Amino acid sequence: MSRTRTERLVNLVICLLSTRRFLTAAQIALTVPGYEHDPEDPKDHEAFQRKFERDKAELRELGVPLETGTASIFDQEPGYRIAQREYALPDILLAPDEAAAVGIAARLWQHAGLAAAASSGLAKLRAAGVEVDPQATLGVEPVVTVDPAFGPLTAAARERRTVSFQYRVPEGDEATTRRLEPWGVVCWRGRWYVVGHDRDRDATRCFRLSRIVAGVVKATGRPDAFTPPEGVDLISHVATSTGPIQRNGRATVTVRPGRAAGLRRLASECVPGPDGDRLTIRYGDPGWLALRIAGYGADARADGPPELRDAVIQQLKELVARHEGTPAVAR
Repeated sequence: MSRTRTERLVNLVICLLSTRRFLTAAQIALTVPGYEHDPEDPKDHEAFQRKFERDKAELRELGVPLETGTASIFDQEPGYRIAQREYALPDILLAPDEAAAVGIAARLWQHAGLAAAASSGLAKLRAAGVEVDPQATLGVEPVVTVDPAFGPLTAAARERRTVSFQYRVPEGDEATTRRLEPWGVVCWRGRWYVVGHDRDRDATRCFRLSRIVAGVVKATGRPDAFTPPEGVDLISHVATSTGPIQRNGRATVTVRPGRAAGLRRLASECVPGPDGDRLTIRYGDPGWLALRIAGYGADARADGPPELRDAVIQQLKELVARHEGTPAVAR
């Protein structure tokens, strides 16, 4: 399936999930990006109808509960919607490799250009007087993006160009300059790493993208400047370098009732309270857990310990800075 069609189908699902009334094909054409056409042009309108019929069939084949009906007995044209009660998923237990694959897809999704198109479609629905439920698509749209260094490093690895960046390790306060021949970027245990040949140390090294200062990566060499080794296993190298996870931290997180299912699955204890459910979560890396808490926005709050609260605040500042185009400053 092409990227264009994939985006159109996702936007169609978001549109039909966000309204409780049936939307006609004409309303969908005015709302969902990818269906733009001239309804007065017979050929153009016929092409839209064929495209829409194919997309409806595709959604049904994928198991999306697409309903057909009318908003009232006076409506002559049938409309469409997705029943939220049938679309909702039960709790899903994933194996570690399956969970990693889902995490990678979620982080890359934000870069596919879907968020802006979906927001535009929902705005059109509201302008047309259609009631919109902004909570209906929380399970569809991921809100956490990949690290800023992801794009420059993957491009450099693809072009085989040497890069330089400022890198800060946990046990050191001062950042140091690293020069790297990047072989590839991989995700391991919810974190992104770049693996390559460190020119200054003349050895294979891996670096966590979130520790690259301000996410700034500079390409310093010409294209095709090096050749990665044949058959190198980047994941194995990262796994060996990072070592096992020690979950010595104990976090307290408050979540809204019925929300943040991912955090609930991590919790060893859940106690209902007056302002939400209080979760106890064991963790090893505060940054890893902070990334997940920040992803639930106002539905989750880190109560402690202080290192976790600070990490969540920093994650939220970085998200705001990326949208506003300004650097996030840790305080």
